[in-house]
Amino acid sequence: MTRPTVHIFAKAPEPGRVKTRLARTVGDHRACEIYRRLLKQITRRLAAAPDWLTVLTVTPDPSAQQEKLWPEPIARQPQGDGDLGDRMYRVLATATHDAPVVIVGSDIPDLAASHVSAAFLSLQDNHLVFGPAIDGGFWLVGAACPPPPPIFENVRWSSAFALSDTLKNAVGLKTVVLDDHLEDLDDAESLARLRDRIDD
Repeated sequence: MTRPTVHIFAKAPEPGRVKTRLARTVGDHRACEIYRRLLKQITRRLAAAPDWLTVLTVTPDPSAQQEKLWPEPIARQPQGDGDLGDRMYRVLATATHDAPVVIVGSDIPDLAASHVSAAFLSLQDNHLVFGPAIDGGFWLVGAACPPPPPIFENVRWSSAFALSDTLKNAVGLKTVVLDDHLEDLDDAESLARLRDRIDD
């Protein structure tokens, strides 16, 4: 890519594949419907911004070619193999000073284009940027140049330590943590808190 790029990391919106914790309460089909609405909302918000290219970076890989599966017709690419850290690192490794890269999740109702703008602004003078999640993880990571490969080494994913573990690996890099702590929609409790922030 030759311009700033936002990668929305997304799972194929199919019943049984997404929001499995939420599905325990509302069922596979309802959980998938909620996820599709969230994905559509976030994709529309970010793709409408003129300052960057927006790409859906998806799993499983073959789903990138299934046009009808996705709620919005924008560019898609596969995430590739490996754990979450491997997949995010491959994207961040494409970053350059003139074309920084930001990765966001696909299940954060309060995520706005202004958050991405703030991330790109911070990358003008820093190597890395993170958006902190309420649960101790992060809803955004961005880079202005390829970070060192150990950046996601031994990170305890899906835990309260995901961001702190990653920041320990970033020692020596100029790193910014954004102010806004956002929440992803994972289960019935977070649905109750965030329901009114999901577009119809």
